[in-house]
Amino acid sequence: MAVKLTDLIGPAFYEVWQAIKAKTYVHYWLNGGRSSGKSSFISLAIVLLIMQDPEANAICFRKVGDTLRDSVYEQIIWAISQLGVSDEFSATVSPMQITYKRTGQKILFRGLDKAEKTKSIKLRRGYFKIAWFEELAEFAGIEEVRKATQSVMRGGKDYVYFYSYNPPITTANWVNVEAGRSPSNRLVHHSTYLQMPAAWIGEAQLLEAEHLKKINPRAYQHEYLGEATGTGGSVFPNVRALKMTDQLIATFSNIRQGIDWGYVADPFAYVKLHYDKTRRSIYIFDEIYGLGLTNPKAIPLVKAKADIGGYIYADSAEPKSVQEFWDAGLYVAGAKKGPGSVEYGIKFLQGMDNIFIDPERCPNAWREFSCYELEKDKSGEWKSRPPDKNNHTVDATSYSLNDDKGIYV
Repeated sequence: MAVKLTDLIGPAFYEVWQAIKAKTYVHYWLNGGRSSGKSSFISLAIVLLIMQDPEANAICFRKVGDTLRDSVYEQIIWAISQLGVSDEFSATVSPMQITYKRTGQKILFRGLDKAEKTKSIKLRRGYFKIAWFEELAEFAGIEEVRKATQSVMRGGKDYVYFYSYNPPITTANWVNVEAGRSPSNRLVHHSTYLQMPAAWIGEAQLLEAEHLKKINPRAYQHEYLGEATGTGGSVFPNVRALKMTDQLIATFSNIRQGIDWGYVADPFAYVKLHYDKTRRSIYIFDEIYGLGLTNPKAIPLVKAKADIGGYIYADSAEPKSVQEFWDAGLYVAGAKKGPGSVEYGIKFLQGMDNIFIDPERCPNAWREFSCYELEKDKSGEWKSRPPDKNNHTVDATSYSLNDDKGIYV
């Protein structure tokens, strides 16, 4: 081969390529700002993987089919040229596909605006070892992406699936929330233009980035550094994703537990956390969350997770539920409430240096805390009070700290 991969990618991607070669992960979520090199790396990796495995085929997705030709298709053509192997591939636009001449392996391109066509794709040889979802934030949600992967992920023994995106500005966007989960078969990788050789970026782009940095730092952080800066309405900017191992949890000694009652319209929510008063941090590491959970159904679930002998504080608005749990052997007590107590509880949580949540162990707490944002009034100004919706684990967390907050809950 005329050119080595390391001559064509930024150093930030060396570790990603090593992980791919070692088959460490299945899903590679690559995010970053402008000129961060993620799309270039993915296109080069796809071509190399095709050439290295005679059973490998690839499929590249965009949300809208009409955007394929000027994006992922041209990017793959660029990668083939940069690797010096143009004579070994043939490309057509109708149908839109690229073929490795030596074996007949395919790189196909599909838009999910016509998702039914994905189900009918047939290959003469091999399987879809590789997939690429470009501009991930354009897709409707993780379920849409998962359905697409399920339709092509069959018949093989290992897979390399890429997802590239600039993090949406709001932390509540599904992509940012999902990226925080990071299951064991997923690598979430972040890169910026600052990690790329300056000559590859070009002087004009560098000057534009510096200018934006001076006149609008927040826009620079989002557009060039690829940070989900938020809209300015985040209630809990101190929320952090943290994978909590059994070993870490075993060190937690200051346990707090809380319940927010629910049944049909609202879910029942139980949270369990460690409160580090010295470092002004809480660690939410366990939860129960569900609609239609009657007290008789919820009680054994809580018993299985609760710190036996420790108090569980719950919404005092349901004394009958408090009593029912107490009668079942759980030390559930109504949290102290009064005028302004809800706002006081939120301010107490906002005053934490960190609210650590394990997105794998507590996906609902992670979603609610990270997505909790102020609403705007008719004039476009932020309302002073957070909305009273989609905040059940927030309330349960506030109740759990009943003895730590002082007067109000």
